[in-house]
Amino acid sequence: KDGICDACRYFEFKKTIDWNAREKELADLCDRFRKKDGSYDVIVPGSGGKDSFFVSHLLKEKYKMNPLTVTWAPTMYTDVGWRNLQKWIHSGFDNILVTPNGEVHSTLVKHAFLKLLNPFQPFILGQRTIGAKFALKYNVKLVMYGENQAEYGNNVDDNYIPTMDRKFFSINDPLDIVLGGKKIRNIIEETEFTLNDFAPYIPPSADYLESKNVEVHYLGYYLKWDPQECYYYATEHTGFQSNTERTEGTYSKYSSIDDRIDMFHYYTTLVKFGIGRAT
Repeated sequence: KDGICDACRYFEFKKTIDWNAREKELADLCDRFRKKDGSYDVIVPGSGGKDSFFVSHLLKEKYKMNPLTVTWAPTMYTDVGWRNLQKWIHSGFDNILVTPNGEVHSTLVKHAFLKLLNPFQPFILGQRTIGAKFALKYNVKLVMYGENQAEYGNNVDDNYIPTMDRKFFSINDPLDIVLGGKKIRNIIEETEFTLNDFAPYIPPSADYLESKNVEVHYLGYYLKWDPQECYYYATEHTGFQSNTERTEGTYSKYSSIDDRIDMFHYYTTLVKFGIGRAT
């Protein structure tokens, strides 16, 4: 409507938010989930980039939470990405790195590229489900991601609530999960893979998450999110390093620097939608 996209409309809306009140909500949320027995009380998924540095450090140092950080491995690590993952861990955080079966993952990336022109899809699915899966495994009720991608044009209504829509976890039969444009059952029929090979990609059900009272939140709902400020914070507090040159299509050296196929991913969005990295 009026030639203005949802992302721009939400950007204007953010100027009207009472951020002091939102931060009070965050403090209350942490008070509700904070544990005193030494166990983890929040799961922070991340790659070791500036955002995951910011989220985990802020929750630990300012809000006195005890985070377990979990990482779904990039498809192809960059040198600087691997170094930053190590810096993240050694700046004071426990971390679990999940690296899916390389034979399976490369097959899924190939299918995703050829069928969807979206080589990032298997990574994105793993990244979005890993927080809830490890919350269940460690009996943690709170998962905290950084910014909500809805700010940039996914379902804009998702920005007005602090939590991830549980419908994302609503699949009933794992064989019906679509990876790389194909259902798992079809991939199994065409290859020697079994259902067991796809375990890292199968999310917990929405009903099971609800029965265990697991909540998946976005820190960007509670705090005025600014990627540049996250970068400054991460370099000051945790030793995060930017790249030696600018990310293709941007003015910054700190975005999309942990996966070698990031630029390929943004190029495919340019081909499909006319929206590239610069946009």
